[in-house]
Amino acid sequence: MRPSFHPRLVNGPLEDPALFIPFFFEKRALLFDMGDLYRLPPKEILKLTHGFVSHTHMDHFAGFDTLLRTFLGRQKAFHVFGPPHFLQNIEGKLASYTWNLVENYSHSFSVKATEVHPTYTISQVYECNKGFKSKQAPEEAPFDETLVAEPAFSVHAIHLDHKIPCLGFNLKERFHVNIMKDSLKRLKIPVGPWLRRFKQVLYEEHDAGEDFHVVWKEAGKEHKLTFSLGDLANQIARVSPGQKITYIVDVVFSPENAEKIVDFARNADHLFIEAAFLDADLDIARNKYHLTAKQAGILARKAGVKQFTPFHFSPRYAHTAHLLQEEARRAFAGLQPE
Repeated sequence: MRPSFHPRLVNGPLEDPALFIPFFFEKRALLFDMGDLYRLPPKEILKLTHGFVSHTHMDHFAGFDTLLRTFLGRQKAFHVFGPPHFLQNIEGKLASYTWNLVENYSHSFSVKATEVHPTYTISQVYECNKGFKSKQAPEEAPFDETLVAEPAFSVHAIHLDHKIPCLGFNLKERFHVNIMKDSLKRLKIPVGPWLRRFKQVLYEEHDAGEDFHVVWKEAGKEHKLTFSLGDLANQIARVSPGQKITYIVDVVFSPENAEKIVDFARNADHLFIEAAFLDADLDIARNKYHLTAKQAGILARKAGVKQFTPFHFSPRYAHTAHLLQEEARRAFAGLQPE
């Protein structure tokens, strides 16, 4: 069955990390890390509602400026999450520009930033029409690994060691509602915004006997059909277990990190994990607090993931990236290196 979202890396494995996850049938997307985003067109950027930053090294955070420039002048709120000291980093970015003309915008864009600590979060809102200067005290809330909880999905985070705190992320779909297009065609109902509302009431577990109105416009005329929710669901939808996507970058291979990653990524449908160095360069990987390709494959195998993608390779392998891919693949399969 077709999933609700399909993750894809914005850049190649030797370039800046950024994982873009658009939702099918919705003009919505999530972003995990925001390195160089020049390959992501504005129409895709404008779908973003939430961004999740593992840490603020330049190759993971430089793309924030691209997002900011694209969102300016639009009626939009962008939620962004990052590790300890993240609000300071956000404020530094925003303070580096002059905002004397923002009062001319007819719409006001806002950044809703959250700094994630091991047991609590701190959030602040920065509004464009106020020059992105915070006018209120930040809000503190307890943190239990959940960053976002919506009826359809949730996003979770853990703290890992990169000589600084670095966040790992899980995106969990509660369950997947697969729409049967042949059934829609048989009922002579087009796809449209009503599908989002239909999925929403299923996630909210509304009574199967309640009326559901399918409303759409065609040739300038509004059309409306009414079904019981349960009957419509039986005709056009198939429900299946949801996806789990895990994102892990920039961590040292320590016993504590390894235990956390394996538990966090357990049974993921797709694990995106850094594989910065070959195992022959283990000392370099350890000194730079990164994983080798072999270590990435071992962690993926121990977590029992269905699929994994190694990426974020060191530039030193610009002409031998295939060796990192192969080393990670063999370790995932439990094979000895050739």
